[in-house]
Amino acid sequence: MDVAQAFVLGAGLGTRLRPLTDDLPKPLIPIFQKPLITFALDHLLESGVERFIINTHRLPESFEHVFPENSYAGHSVTLVNEPVLLDTGGGIKNVQSLLGTKPFIVYSGDILTDVDLEPLIEEHFRAQNNVTLGLRRNTGLGAGVVARNGRIVAISNESNPTDNFDYANISVWNPEIFRRIPSNQKVSFIPIVTKWIGQNGRIGGVVLEDGKWFNIGSRTEYLEVHRAISKESWKPHYVKTPGWSEPIAASAYVDPSAQVRGCSVVGADCRVGKDAILEDTILWPGAQIASRSNLRGCIVRSRCKASGVHRNIDI
Repeated sequence: MDVAQAFVLGAGLGTRLRPLTDDLPKPLIPIFQKPLITFALDHLLESGVERFIINTHRLPESFEHVFPENSYAGHSVTLVNEPVLLDTGGGIKNVQSLLGTKPFIVYSGDILTDVDLEPLIEEHFRAQNNVTLGLRRNTGLGAGVVARNGRIVAISNESNPTDNFDYANISVWNPEIFRRIPSNQKVSFIPIVTKWIGQNGRIGGVVLEDGKWFNIGSRTEYLEVHRAISKESWKPHYVKTPGWSEPIAASAYVDPSAQVRGCSVVGADCRVGKDAILEDTILWPGAQIASRSNLRGCIVRSRCKASGVHRNIDI
């Protein structure tokens, strides 16, 4: 059975990625010229989702540019801005009128994964769960989950390596959740679900250990996903974007004497001057690199200019 709607979390502040997120929300940072959040949408489309609701906070107009006419790949996208952040539980409650009375998927807009979502969806309906959380081991995230025989028996805000699993930031929900979340309040869903467990709620868990899973929360993680794509030739099977993962965008200009090495990416409309050297460096759209510059391990933001020698910095 398919789930036809999804709530994609796009309202995070991205503080650990600053200054990269100073003028671009974290879910929109480019991964080989493709906005991060669109991987979530592609993944969900493959699993049968037909319409999306995305919450935003900072720079909401940036999302409007990515999703003109409120659509993506021919499917409806509804953007809901949160002037004051509501956290995961409050965010779900805030879009109750849009989600209605049908089950829905919640998917964080700052992860990139190719795990199979079908077992999660199938188990949700087979077990007649109220909520089914995707689980992984050792993600480094804060929600520690104790799961036994497909049932979640405890959730904590502190990850405990002896407690089996972490929440993988993908889940399936029934609309019964709405009556359990207070309106217009900032609240995580964790205490809501924890209380529900104590009241015999059917809270399931499905391990999603197949495939790769990246939480793009820091500069190191951002560079790591580019290394996986470049060096391991990893490509999520659901990505259909023509030309995706090409290291140099078709509209970029790289002088014939310049060198682009390692896991470097040259985005759309970039210009790389004579004798410049880029090594494991990512250029966002419109970046300009002066002649004879030498950059290693750098990220150059959109429409920024760089010259000289730089190592492991954001420009």
